[in-house]
Amino acid sequence: MKIGLNLLLWNAAITDEHIEILEKLAELGYDGVEFPIFSFDKAQCKRLRKHLDRLKLKCTITSCVPPEANPISQDAAVRRQALSFMKKTVETADILGAEVIAGPFTSPVGLLVGRRRTDDEWKWGVDMMKKVAAMAEKTGAILALEAINRFETYFINTIGDAAQFAKEVDHPNFKIMFDTFHANIEEENVSKAMEEVGNYIAHVHISENHRGVPGSGHIRFGEVFNTLKKIKYNNWCTVEAFSSALPELAAATCIWRDLFDTNDNLAKNSLSFIQKQWAKAK
Repeated sequence: MKIGLNLLLWNAAITDEHIEILEKLAELGYDGVEFPIFSFDKAQCKRLRKHLDRLKLKCTITSCVPPEANPISQDAAVRRQALSFMKKTVETADILGAEVIAGPFTSPVGLLVGRRRTDDEWKWGVDMMKKVAAMAEKTGAILALEAINRFETYFINTIGDAAQFAKEVDHPNFKIMFDTFHANIEEENVSKAMEEVGNYIAHVHISENHRGVPGSGHIRFGEVFNTLKKIKYNNWCTVEAFSSALPELAAATCIWRDLFDTNDNLAKNSLSFIQKQWAKAK
């Protein structure tokens, strides 16, 4: 099992300011980091890749599609834009050496249309991701589709639906991500849901119910880690925590209070928490 930290904690874009953060996380003992990729700067990614290699850090990335590049849009031109966006995402992951491309990339976050998904939308999404998975195969990266809660999307809310989607994409480079925050909202029985789709889980986000320090809320992490061991999961467990420090991120996540003192302490405490939970899991 590898432990990472999503850098959205510091910034919604990757910059040279991340170099010092990478050095701190490597010193703490993290195996890698997760870059948020919402735009594409190849030169910046190449610079950061050198520092990843220097520090012997691995990485994953998260991404989501904007409304103008919606893979399940009724407009074929918009769907073509989505394919172009995902192609750039895969290329960026390749530059960074990312092992996983995770996120809710089948539909824009926050797009709520007041109805259930349609069969056409499902088909458009599957057809699109077959093409994206073929792109990812050439780089070795795994696509890990994230199921997010009903207040952020109407398309895929449970890991069962995400696994069914992956089954229909039917490509070895297309799997799913399990996120404890979203599962806490949507799953009737988290452990049972994990067991039922265990062979599709390729990435895990460790995120508390209030998005603060893992272990400081009410999510039953003991059950989560026991189940991860039961399904023989042995890939990334990446911390996803947010603060109110970044206005655009605070607005997107509706976080208006301080959930922890400093980012550095969150990083340190989260790493220790996961290590202890994994060690005692049965």
